[in-house]
Amino acid sequence: MLDKTSGTPLHVQLADLLRKQIHGNQLPPHTRLPSERVLCERYGISRITVRKALGELLHEGLIYTSVGKGTYVTDSRLSEELRPLSSFTEDLRRRGMVASSRVLEATFVSADDFLAARLQAPRGAEVVKLRRLRLADGLPIAIQLAYLPHRLCPGLLQHDLSARSLFDVLRTGYRLRLARADTEIEAALARPEEAELLQLPTPAAVLISVQTTYLDTDAVVELTRSVFRGDRYRLRYPHVATEFTP
Repeated sequence: MLDKTSGTPLHVQLADLLRKQIHGNQLPPHTRLPSERVLCERYGISRITVRKALGELLHEGLIYTSVGKGTYVTDSRLSEELRPLSSFTEDLRRRGMVASSRVLEATFVSADDFLAARLQAPRGAEVVKLRRLRLADGLPIAIQLAYLPHRLCPGLLQHDLSARSLFDVLRTGYRLRLARADTEIEAALARPEEAELLQLPTPAAVLISVQTTYLDTDAVVELTRSVFRGDRYRLRYPHVATEFTP
């Protein structure tokens, strides 16, 4: 119970109580928390107090919200570390989770000045545009937009990219050797469409990574912009480039 005679604010006490229950596994990952109303009645506190407490836990990445469904305990495996230079599928598999995708757009575009420069391709060259919603155990946690020079992976869109890792297709289907990647990371507020796809209440924080992947020939094979749920991922980025394991 909360001590209303204590000098510690009630929202801090409630946050501490829920935090201990989460760390002690009394509230396991993906457990739905009681509603604000239930917490108010259980502890005899105001809704504002409850919201402040939940806001602290949300900021710490211990809980996440799903629009229309409620507030849940975060899977601590996801909140520990994301390896943004490895494939999404491999990253989740290491955490014992099932990765899946929903293809939002798969088409060809002509390289404009920006894409020509980033992909080291001639202006007007055919480029594969692939936009996917990425899910972990069925929960949407990232939106990824990838551009690839079609000459390096002809027929790429014939593969089932809703079920397979893109990196796996490039390695096994095209025998391409992915050698290194440069990644830029920033924080932002979710755009309305991003918030809808990721099932986030607004305003909501997201983490954005822009990754350029190179082959062993130094040719650029992929440019990807990933938008991650800020309440589900903590990006730790220790260096600029890393080696992929073929």
